[in-house]
Amino acid sequence: MPRIVRIVAALGLLLLGIAGWWYRNARADPLVRERTASLPEWPRGARPMRLALLSDIHIGNATMDVGRLVRIVAQVNREHPDVVLLAGDYVAGHDPAVARAGARAMIAPLAGLRAPLGVVAVLGNHDQSEPALIAAALRRAGVTVLDNAAVVRGPLVIGGAGDAFSHHDDLSATLHAMAARRGAKIVLTHSPDLSLQVPPGVGLVLAGHTHCGQGVFPVIGSIRSFWKPGLRCGIVRRGATTTIITAGLGTSGVPLRVGAPPDLWLLTVKGR
Repeated sequence: MPRIVRIVAALGLLLLGIAGWWYRNARADPLVRERTASLPEWPRGARPMRLALLSDIHIGNATMDVGRLVRIVAQVNREHPDVVLLAGDYVAGHDPAVARAGARAMIAPLAGLRAPLGVVAVLGNHDQSEPALIAAALRRAGVTVLDNAAVVRGPLVIGGAGDAFSHHDDLSATLHAMAARRGAKIVLTHSPDLSLQVPPGVGLVLAGHTHCGQGVFPVIGSIRSFWKPGLRCGIVRRGATTTIITAGLGTSGVPLRVGAPPDLWLLTVKGR
């Protein structure tokens, strides 16, 4: 075998090995990231609450199937959250047929989430090919779906804002709905872009969308750059408001992750 052929074959095997490693990263159990947040307007005498934040399930592609989602639901349940918050992008891609299949597939796994104060969700940009159908599937799973609206869960007022990336947000309507309710105020949304407009009275914004870059390399950084500066991943503080951006659970585009493992957040919220 000529030397050049051997070199090409070796490089091909190396690339396949690297791709397999990154694919395993993408299908790994999500890291659990824990933080405590103190919120204004916390009702006197209310005990702290434990929130689980999940996003970007993207069921229907190579990195998220029913079996993996069932395992993740069991992982969340073992943490005993008071409320589970879902920050959008339940299906893969933008094909309505894929969205319909994904909506059917996710009902049973998500119905297995266990939290005393329930599960609250918003939609993401990938859900806009079949938004009514996906929202209906979530409701069949026992999930409360918010669209620029608000709901009270214990001492929390949760505002569910539409996705800013796909221009489905109406922050004014969300804030108006929140103002009519008493309690500590947080906003759940898909794209973290919305956090730049949130007023100081909202202590916490929870989002996904960015996948924390999905592919993040030394020196060159992330290969994905559709978010606004400073809103890629993790904890972002702006004045009195803290934004938490999860890496999410699934993938979009290539079914690989490097330098940005899947994660979920467990947040203990309490008064100041």
